Amino acid sequence: MRASTRLAAAATIAVAALTAGGCSAGGSGDQPVELTYWAWAPNLDKVVEIWNDQNPDIQVTVNKQDGGDPAITKLLTAIKAGSGAPDLIQAEYQKIPTLVSSDALADISGELDGSVADEFSDGTWDSVTLGGDAVYAVPQDSGPMMFYYRADIFEELGLAVPTTWDEYAEAARAVTAARPGSFLGTFSANDAGWFSGLAQQAGASWWGIDGDAWSVDIDAEPTQKVAQYWGGLVEEGVIDNKPMYTPEWNAGLNDGTQLGWISSVWGPGVLAGNAPDTEGLWKAALLPQWNAGDEANGNWGGSSTAVTTQSDHTAEAVEFATWLNTDPEAVAALADISGVYPAAVDAAADALSDPPAFIANQPEFYELAAQASEQVQNFTYGPNVNVAFSAYNDEFATAAEARTAAAFTEAVRRMQKITVDDLESAGFTVE
Repeated sequence: MRASTRLAAAATIAVAALTAGGCSAGGSGDQPVELTYWAWAPNLDKVVEIWNDQNPDIQVTVNKQDGGDPAITKLLTAIKAGSGAPDLIQAEYQKIPTLVSSDALADISGELDGSVADEFSDGTWDSVTLGGDAVYAVPQDSGPMMFYYRADIFEELGLAVPTTWDEYAEAARAVTAARPGSFLGTFSANDAGWFSGLAQQAGASWWGIDGDAWSVDIDAEPTQKVAQYWGGLVEEGVIDNKPMYTPEWNAGLNDGTQLGWISSVWGPGVLAGNAPDTEGLWKAALLPQWNAGDEANGNWGGSSTAVTTQSDHTAEAVEFATWLNTDPEAVAALADISGVYPAAVDAAADALSDPPAFIANQPEFYELAAQASEQVQNFTYGPNVNVAFSAYNDEFATAAEARTAAAFTEAVRRMQKITVDDLESAGFTVE
């Protein structure tokens, strides 16, 4: 019951905010409307300068935050206190259910042009609607997953780029057989977003809401399939079990003993920093599929622009959020100045013509990225994502050390129980 009550309250507050926003449109007298925007993407303030120069009646001030989690914590504190929240906030997709349940985000569906949804993939748009009619944010950037591989070593070994997970497993076996001590990839037990993206591709949606009740479907067939697959490869010894971003893993990327990486569209930036000696040797491909010919993908990362329930200028805030994430000039600036991969599919394709410098050997990189973005599947996050992700870190750390497929599938069952127990203890009804 609690989830429904909170969502209903959020809608009520949103209506009030819309009314207030409508009364104040255009500012008071000759004074412009002043909007505050908490955000953490690099150089977002420079993108906003374009808006401010073109819209003297609605001025936006970016208040730079330390990151996604600190900003959300500050916002929830302000909501609880009844004042101090900004008009807009950059919110990661997985944080939206938590913010909605805390009455922190306004339902902006009444102010938003309905055609805005057409700018984004269905999977990305679902992240800001929670699968319902309300709209809690405008998508800003996305992280469609991609497969990176050392093209030079693949050629040396005579390997074809895998298009299915069966082919990926065969390639992993071939790599380890030909180059003992080398791996096509690693299973990372400290990246819940990575694992949830793979589960999303397989058809999972870890939470759902039906009327008054939440459901939790972590321990369902799609996620168990993913866990069984990766646990099996680790047990077989053809996939490494080192967490990503450790010095050892970084060194492996740079010296060629880690010659593949299941990552996201932002992967070239990480490779440039962690494996600088390999510039020009990597290529990207679409994520392997469970069945040949399928076109499914998941997101790893991504954020949105949301309007808070404390804003007195919801209409103007929605106007700005729409411009920022759909206007061709703004989308190009997001890519060029802020360095994110914009969520607006067509606008991003128009803005991103040249590949990242680190992977300049693949001119069609962003064409692949656009395909990957269009394939993102629906996935609903719940109000206790932090608990589920923390459970992933704990349970899969144990499983990765155990190196058995059985331990991996047990970790999924443990995640389910921990997540359900937490929801129930917080007062939510769980189906």
